[in-house]
Amino acid sequence: MQNLKANNKISSELIYRGTDTLVIMGILLLASIYSRAYNMEGYLAIGLGATLLFGFVGRFTDIYASWSGRPFFRDEVIRIVVTWLSTFLFLIFTIFAAKVSEQFSRFVLISWLLLTPVLLIACRYALRSLQAALKRIGINNRAIAIAGITEQGLHFAQMIESQPDSGFQIAGFYTLDDDGSNPANLPSHYAVLGDTQAMLAAARNGEWDQIYLAPASGQSAASAQLISELADTVTPIRLIPDNFTTSLLHSRYLEIAETPVLHIYDAPLSTQNVFIKRLEDLFLGSLILLLVSPLMLGIATAIKLTSRGPVLFRQTRHGLRGEKFEVLKFRTMTVCENDRHIRQATRNDHRITRVGAFLRKTSLDELPQFINVLQGHMSIVGPRPHAVAHNEEYRDLIPGYMLRHLMKPGITGWAQINGWRGETDTLFKMQKRVELDMEYIRAWSLGLDLRIILVTAFKTLHDKNAY
Repeated sequence: MQNLKANNKISSELIYRGTDTLVIMGILLLASIYSRAYNMEGYLAIGLGATLLFGFVGRFTDIYASWSGRPFFRDEVIRIVVTWLSTFLFLIFTIFAAKVSEQFSRFVLISWLLLTPVLLIACRYALRSLQAALKRIGINNRAIAIAGITEQGLHFAQMIESQPDSGFQIAGFYTLDDDGSNPANLPSHYAVLGDTQAMLAAARNGEWDQIYLAPASGQSAASAQLISELADTVTPIRLIPDNFTTSLLHSRYLEIAETPVLHIYDAPLSTQNVFIKRLEDLFLGSLILLLVSPLMLGIATAIKLTSRGPVLFRQTRHGLRGEKFEVLKFRTMTVCENDRHIRQATRNDHRITRVGAFLRKTSLDELPQFINVLQGHMSIVGPRPHAVAHNEEYRDLIPGYMLRHLMKPGITGWAQINGWRGETDTLFKMQKRVELDMEYIRAWSLGLDLRIILVTAFKTLHDKNAY
């Protein structure tokens, strides 16, 4: 059964890759036919390069991973656009660097740039809709059972029901011995399939495609015994972890002095990924700083002419592993607080200057932080750096707060594009920001960074939390 699933996964990926290749090559060649600058050999060369590069970048942006449970327009579409833009920009850079740009029509390249993502998205949507339709009528579905009427088991069942395209059909629940399972807590539309012994018998007989174990917290000994007994079955068994086990799953395993060791709290990025992220910061940071330098000069002039004080505001922040550095911003207030007690900006704050209000609303006050990025103190994407005074306040109030500093702070981040930007006037707001920061650290990828940058660019001008 496992081999069959692997083959299905490979087949789906091949279908997607084949469709992407046809779209990328097809649009380019069709556009070149209608161009006066007809250069079939050159277009074939950059088309082939684009398909190879698109597939390579797609490995980082996860466009070929399973789409089950991923929203199409809020996730997969953004990944496709980011992958295509990265591919196209690299090819254009290569064409100009090789001084062969005169061999290609601007009409062809612009048509290729605009039409390709549209058709890629349309094809993905059609393929996804076809697969979903097949699953809704029972083709390629899996019948699953859940062992344990617990909080995590019920939550898992609800999430499966909310995503009918996932291809899973819940047959019912088994009660586990001594785990506090109470059938009375089970919604009426779920069947109770029996106790532990009935579950073991069903697993041995292969009645279900998969069985999911959802033991209660604190039942490690009983769970270990049950898993041992399930080893003598023919059914794939999966575990729905409790909160403690979930935290361990994010840990890395290694062996030191022939002893297995788990990294509970450790640097989240491998040496290779640290290098990739630094290249991303240097390339994009230099490009953005070059593009916005005239704008920054105009902002600096406006600040100097409209209020007293320095153009740049410097404030001490904690960076990677808690090291202190001076973050740079355009000054937006009549004060430059950098003491042990710092008051956050509030709505209609009288300390904010007229120019500063505009800069804060549009996030243009953050532009000097690209200098921090090139210096190596910050990254373009990461947990936002807080004032040292705020770190000292919240590290005692929020468990795991300082784990945010296992990664370089960023100009923008996962928390900011999900609505947790601005004033943190309640503990709950800061808790949500930290929660999303930790999600980002655990799930980091180059594709996620590019997605956050793209969303930030669209959200900046209408963020209601910016003031």
